[in-house]
Amino acid sequence: MDIVNHWIGGSSVAGDSTRTAPVFDPALGTVAREVRLATTADVDGAVAVAKAAFPAWAETSLAKRQSIIFTFRELLNSRKQELAEVLTAEHGKVLSDALGEIARGLEVVEFATGFPHMMKGEYSENVSTGVDVYSTREPLGVVGIISPFNFPAMVPLWFFPIAIAAGNTVVLKPSEKDPSSSNWLAALFTEAGLPDGVFNVVHGDKVAVDALLEHPDVASISFVGSTPIARYIYETGSKHGKRVQALGGAKNHMLVLPDADLDLVADSAVNAGFGSAGERCMAISVLVAVEPVADELIAKIASRMSQLTVGDGRRNCDMGPLITKEHRDKVVGYIDIAIEDGATVVVDGRGINVDGAADGFWLGPTLIDAVPTDSRVYTDEIFGPVLSVVRVASYDEGVALINASRYGNGTAIFTNDGGAARRFQRQVQVGMVGINVPIPVPVAYFSFGGWKQSLFGDTKAYGADGIHFFTRQKAVTMRWLDPSHGGINLGFPQN
Repeated sequence: MDIVNHWIGGSSVAGDSTRTAPVFDPALGTVAREVRLATTADVDGAVAVAKAAFPAWAETSLAKRQSIIFTFRELLNSRKQELAEVLTAEHGKVLSDALGEIARGLEVVEFATGFPHMMKGEYSENVSTGVDVYSTREPLGVVGIISPFNFPAMVPLWFFPIAIAAGNTVVLKPSEKDPSSSNWLAALFTEAGLPDGVFNVVHGDKVAVDALLEHPDVASISFVGSTPIARYIYETGSKHGKRVQALGGAKNHMLVLPDADLDLVADSAVNAGFGSAGERCMAISVLVAVEPVADELIAKIASRMSQLTVGDGRRNCDMGPLITKEHRDKVVGYIDIAIEDGATVVVDGRGINVDGAADGFWLGPTLIDAVPTDSRVYTDEIFGPVLSVVRVASYDEGVALINASRYGNGTAIFTNDGGAARRFQRQVQVGMVGINVPIPVPVAYFSFGGWKQSLFGDTKAYGADGIHFFTRQKAVTMRWLDPSHGGINLGFPQN
């Protein structure tokens, strides 16, 4: 069976570990390959290679760095179909969704090509007589990235193009559930002309994560994943003196006002709730219906759900399987909880007919009405194709419900009332807001990140925040003496 090795110093490396983990084809339910699980020594070796590559890369001209990133962008764009097939085979998402993931990652690569403008400092002349002050932005050194299974290409692309453009070297630890795309991206960057050792990939589990978090030569950690792990990453990395951005979980609400276009809402709810089998931190998982629209809206959503085809993402299907059997079973368990808590399962995704192998990790789109707000179905991040409906009597009740959530990642309002929309975007305590847009992921020149327990650390992902995170500022105070220099003065300059 094929084994996915680490990528260190520009080539595939087996490392010292004898431990491996299975990598499944979730549409078939079978093991497709194994992935190596790094030892602490393997991580140390990758960091040492990245550290050795850092001085030369940091001194590489902005123009040369920019040229390599442009070449990487062109290669990625021309071969995105190949990468999409890798994503579908290991994650299970349908090919069109995989191509969409790559497109959003490409946006960040394209933003990174313009990094010289973002690296510019400031200059003030003659702040004191004959004294000028200017600032520069310099890279941090070796930076660590820990990425999740749900977007195995896009999330790493949120971070490493910007980190590398800014002059850092990278050690990426992707999810062991779908590791191959990271090696594919690393090999492509090498093909684009990136020097060996600038971008490295180590595969593994908690052993590798802890090794990165505790390593004295790793300057920063970027992470996307569940809230409990994000908190652990933030606290552990910070304790070891690292700059940390840790993006956590979500429970995203869609507030529907009575004046909204219910056909648009129904389309949006299905798209945002069940794309990528609901394995999105920006998925809409709670539809908050301001009465009296709930019954009509639920009927429209259920009608659209009946038209969806679930199956192997390599075929002409709308939704693929979940990533593993264990995760599928966990999500199924929430449907049982909903019934126990008195909710109504309107569309049940268990036991559906699929266009795929019988042993695939299947669960169809599920719609649950009248979910109690104290039920775990409402409070937990389910991370699967389960859309809950909560009925409220007013706009104010809906906003209060959203603001009471411990998460603050994304939210949306659907309405034709501009005043209500403006009021919502100002009052809601959430980091990313959509107005008649169900998945408000910002474009690459803004920044991605939530509030409350959806973000640990002060810096969001990509955009200007990304450049700032991967650089540190230096202020230089400069004076060149002229022939009129007047001798010794031990005090601060006064004029």
